[in-house]
Amino acid sequence: MGLRHLFLFLSFVLVIGTYFSWGNGNDKALDFVVEVPGSNVEVGAENFIASDDDFDWGKIKPSENLSWHDCYDGFQCARFKVPLNYSEPEGRPAILALIRLEASDSDDYRGPVLFNPGGPGGSGVEFVLKRGRNFSTILGPRFDIVGFDPRGVSRSLPQVSFYNSRVERELWSFSTVRELNHSNHGLADTWGKALVTGRLAAERDLDKDVLAHINTGNTARDMLSITEAHGYEKLKYWGFSYGTILGATFAAMFPDKVERLVIDGVVDSVDYYSAGWKTNLRDTSATLQDFFDFCHAAGPSKCAFYASSPSQIGQNLFELYSSLKKKPIPVRTDKSYGLVDYARLRETIFTALYVPYTQFVDLAQGLADLKKENGTKLFMMKERDPFQCNCSPDVFGQNTEDASHAISCTDAKPIPGSYEDAVKYFEEALEFSEWSSVWTGIRVSCSAWRASNGHFQGPVEGNTSFPLLMIGNRADPVTPLASAQKMSKVFPGSVVLSQDSPGHCSLSAPSPCTQSYVAAYFVNGTLPQPGTWCPVIGTPFNQDDALKELDLLSSGCTDKQEITNLNDGQQRTFSSASSLFPSSLFSENDDVKLLQAVFDMSRDSINLPTRSRLPLHI
Repeated sequence: MGLRHLFLFLSFVLVIGTYFSWGNGNDKALDFVVEVPGSNVEVGAENFIASDDDFDWGKIKPSENLSWHDCYDGFQCARFKVPLNYSEPEGRPAILALIRLEASDSDDYRGPVLFNPGGPGGSGVEFVLKRGRNFSTILGPRFDIVGFDPRGVSRSLPQVSFYNSRVERELWSFSTVRELNHSNHGLADTWGKALVTGRLAAERDLDKDVLAHINTGNTARDMLSITEAHGYEKLKYWGFSYGTILGATFAAMFPDKVERLVIDGVVDSVDYYSAGWKTNLRDTSATLQDFFDFCHAAGPSKCAFYASSPSQIGQNLFELYSSLKKKPIPVRTDKSYGLVDYARLRETIFTALYVPYTQFVDLAQGLADLKKENGTKLFMMKERDPFQCNCSPDVFGQNTEDASHAISCTDAKPIPGSYEDAVKYFEEALEFSEWSSVWTGIRVSCSAWRASNGHFQGPVEGNTSFPLLMIGNRADPVTPLASAQKMSKVFPGSVVLSQDSPGHCSLSAPSPCTQSYVAAYFVNGTLPQPGTWCPVIGTPFNQDDALKELDLLSSGCTDKQEITNLNDGQQRTFSSASSLFPSSLFSENDDVKLLQAVFDMSRDSINLPTRSRLPLHI
């Protein structure tokens, strides 16, 4: 038997053995790594180092007081102990992984700003590692930029994992498809897998009762604990996507503890806590329409999928859908292979709607190639590295989907869970949006989730000690502007800042205007006037031109007041940052660096779903 066949055989035996062991009382419990209270020994500490992380978090002793250690390149890290169950503060702890980029201005130090990237299940440590310096540039040198992995997530402990190994997780998730209309049994498959996953999670949490404490309400309490450990009474926070649920939940639970709170890409909290998952898709089709409109406006030299009108571009896409339902396109790349079928095309388009300013150009080229029966470009837009089995410890980043599942299902009110309920829900959701076929799986995945009581589930509202700033894009595929407007009504004094762009959250497009308002809010408490709209620089199909102009500005080759032509024929001036950002906050010498930070953040994905086989969250 060859090594490859031996591996597959052993993997199959592993999974089958796991499932047939149900009910015998011998299942391995969730593989949590928890410090034993009252002991100097950390259970499982020897397994705490991941091969893909160049910092040894296991060397940091968890503490109830923040103890910072140099880590990575110019950052500081800490492991912070909080109660797993806040009703039993002396009981088992949770250990949160924190990272900060320290403020450089000690004379006007304003304390920490906490960040959450979304999810649920997103790593705040990774987020700040990737974007912390840009956030520091935008907000200025007065603040610590602080990220944390929420309880149950990535480097924080106990870590949620439904599986005994990475192999088991990969094999179980391999056949999952988000596009429920890919076959006549797509919904049934998703519902059936939800029953298995729910039972698996419950049985492996049998004697630890950890999952009940992995929820948004407790994470909000954790944020207050982190703030107080810094020596501050009130929270400063910027949360994106699901992070808006976390921020709004904090504001509802601790309305007198808000100093500054920005929620960006706002989720309807009533819909979230009721497991509705319907209001998210209000503007998804509008975001796709922007692809048609911007492509046509850009012309054939900029958009490879160009046609004579936006409606014709849409018709051409519909014809590709029909073609792929009949005949998928086989693809072989340098590192993997597979099919571009109807489901993969829909999932790829949906993902691109999150970040139009980085993916619309590639999407257009991929669609144009697909018309010629070349699926390589489309396939590579969501290509994954081949799975590799090795003996390195498997800790960080592998449990994002497990944690996301646990948090969203635990937060929500229980759903009926029957297959008939799933069918009824799916039919109702499709009437609301055609994109429900790639979204319904989120709710259906909670069909067999063990209900837990006593944690926060709303109402999410309150009269806060400082008004909230809410941000929404004109066409956000999963957090519509209407949700921000609805949430603003239940937080008196809050203001909605609207950004004139497609994409998910404000960072998906370069808007010095938006970031100037955020900076002013954090530094001096200034809110925009109600009804304020912020423009963005360029369109999704001319960002390369804008970046070239920025490079010229950076090199001093172009007058910074005269950079034009960023919008294909429209004379839009790319003015100095002293006019784009409040002059009272920033030096004239910082303008290019500030503009570069805005562009850099729009070039990276925020909470961008990359795993092609897993349920998509916000």
